[in-house]
Amino acid sequence: MAQKTTPPVATDTTVQNLDLTWWRNAVVYQIYPRSFADSNGDGIGDLPGILSRIDYLKQLGIDAVWLSPFYPSALYDGGYDVDDYRNVAPELGTLADFDKMVAELHKVGIKVIIDIVPNHTSIRHEWFQAALKAGRGSAERDRYFFRDGITKTVNGKTVELPPSDWESVFGGSAWEQVPDGQWYLHSFAVEQPDLNHHHPEVTADFLKTLRFWSDRGVDGFRVDVASDMVKNLDYEILPSWKQIKDSKLWQPGQHPLYDRDETTDHYRQWRKVFNEYNPPKFAVAEAWVPPERKHLYASQTGLGQLFNFALMITNYDAADFRKVIDTNLEETAATGSSNTWVLSNHDQVRHATRYGLPFDKTTTPEAVARDWDLHEGKTVPLDAELGLRRARAATLILLALPGSTYFYQGEELGLPQVTGIPEQDRQDPTFFRNYGIEVGRDGCRVPLPWVSGAPSFGFGTTESSHLPQPKWWGDYAVDQELADPNSTLNFYRQAVALRKQLLDGEQLTWLDFQVPGNPAATNQVLAFARPLAMNPPALSQHSEVNVSGQWVCVSNFGNQPVPMPDGDIVLASSPLPNPAQLPGATTVWLTRCDA
Repeated sequence: MAQKTTPPVATDTTVQNLDLTWWRNAVVYQIYPRSFADSNGDGIGDLPGILSRIDYLKQLGIDAVWLSPFYPSALYDGGYDVDDYRNVAPELGTLADFDKMVAELHKVGIKVIIDIVPNHTSIRHEWFQAALKAGRGSAERDRYFFRDGITKTVNGKTVELPPSDWESVFGGSAWEQVPDGQWYLHSFAVEQPDLNHHHPEVTADFLKTLRFWSDRGVDGFRVDVASDMVKNLDYEILPSWKQIKDSKLWQPGQHPLYDRDETTDHYRQWRKVFNEYNPPKFAVAEAWVPPERKHLYASQTGLGQLFNFALMITNYDAADFRKVIDTNLEETAATGSSNTWVLSNHDQVRHATRYGLPFDKTTTPEAVARDWDLHEGKTVPLDAELGLRRARAATLILLALPGSTYFYQGEELGLPQVTGIPEQDRQDPTFFRNYGIEVGRDGCRVPLPWVSGAPSFGFGTTESSHLPQPKWWGDYAVDQELADPNSTLNFYRQAVALRKQLLDGEQLTWLDFQVPGNPAATNQVLAFARPLAMNPPALSQHSEVNVSGQWVCVSNFGNQPVPMPDGDIVLASSPLPNPAQLPGATTVWLTRCDA
């Protein structure tokens, strides 16, 4: 149960002139709390650790932080197996620590987004424990999906099988049997039983949770597997897994397990809670749904925004990037929301590594990278230098696009994926449930390096680190990068600061960029323009009053230099040996002034 502490006084709802749409163009920094900063030397990052790094976050220039789960948890799935939705894991701090962290972040202008996990609880949650004790047919079991198994005779013997042949996302059966013989549904780990959101107590409890954290000053929510929240198991015989996977069998909004109409009905209830506050709370959905269904999640009567993961699984290729950008700008225009550009997160191989691996049109860079990680880099060559160069170039594209940009902790340091983590040190259930097939996500969750020569590279005060840090980790430490004006960290700081100065509106216009006599090089260049903010400090060299014009982003995805377009160079993702040429794997921002 939640600790009995008093939340801060809620914001005065009579305050006027509040920024109600801050999230539309925000730069959001994802913190995986257990791997960010450890304040007490136990090897686990915590809330006081985040508090100790607020100046770092302020200097990065971000608008908001998104905290991955910090709730009490046995860590069967990195904290996404929640024991108590209205509390803080004791090893991470207290509710008082949370309140202080939020207050201090707000003081420096940084908003707070937290993860909420509505699809499932932990097996340690009080509801699930009550369901186990109450037995078959009980009201307590109705909060989850308990079913009797299927009895069959095989070779003269009676065997009991799960209610269906459904598979878990993490591998193996999606059903687990309890001591009295019934089975419960778990779409993910065995320790994550799915909730039944048709149950009024489940609905009411999540509304209570939204208010609990909103009253404590949280500005928004990232909704985990948002499209899977509501399910329909009201079948005498459950569909087969083959039928479940065949989307053509189901009308839009009627699939038994995914993206049901009732799901977005629930989010309309959530929106009513969000609108009780001034400014209204914000939410972004993690939902892989067809384009024609996105508006149900991203509209202002729903959650408000939907994650766009397309670039995260897109090859480093100009045509592929443009297609994704065009498609997603069209889709967000239809929803009335804004876009969410992201290249890395806690579930994916870091993009500085993905972009250093060979790719082709037959698979995604993420699939190639996972195979590389599974075999500890032995089967696929990695060009780490090229990967980082491309990562910086891609980041500068993202920051120039209309919409919000989401960073994952450590990408501002250029961190690569960590491979070769010993089996005994691994934590991700996908590694163990798909042994020898899936490497898991631990490689992107290794604790951050802060000080190159310190114990645990400054992550904590001791050598302890919940995931092992490689010996070369110190090369990417914050103290090393701060001292290098050309470091990835200083590049990110510059880029975010300039974005805020140059940004004006959400319009984007593609530019025709030609390399005379070289159509192949032309096809590897993306160029677009945004309206230039009036009199940005970055253009202080102009003495004219009311300087206006274009903020231009040009990116060369190819290997060879191309002519530098006209304009004043503001920032480049990599050094420019010749200012008249734009090198390969490099993005540049320019300004063109009308005055």
